[in-house]
Amino acid sequence: MKTFVFVFLAFVLLGCNNTPKPIAYGADGCHFCSMTIVDKQHAAQFMTKKGRSYAFDASECMLNHLKKIDTSTVAQFFVNDYNAPGETIDATKATYLISKNIPSPMGEFLTAFATVEEAKYAQKSNQGELYNWEQLRLKFK
Repeated sequence: MKTFVFVFLAFVLLGCNNTPKPIAYGADGCHFCSMTIVDKQHAAQFMTKKGRSYAFDASECMLNHLKKIDTSTVAQFFVNDYNAPGETIDATKATYLISKNIPSPMGEFLTAFATVEEAKYAQKSNQGELYNWEQLRLKFK
């Protein structure tokens, strides 16, 4: 009986994952538009409370997909940091710039930055509007 309990607890603990599955650039498809994810500066993903990851080729695809689901099932939202390609950051803490001078895969010109300062610096040379997560969610409703 002790062995059964130990094995059961091991499976439960191994199944509890708080990090998303890494995106396989050039191989994974966007969950929203099915386009192959290749852009390491604009990709995004979320992980459900059950540990399932959904990857997107752009932040705007993730935001559009969120219109169709119960977001209370989502544990974490991630976006790629424009200044650190391939590195994900917490989407709810990122600062976003919509600028016609920085194209994104789906044509919404949406780019995520890890800090407000980085976003403001990019805005100086690229113009555009800055948004936080809540403002962006409202814009994509």
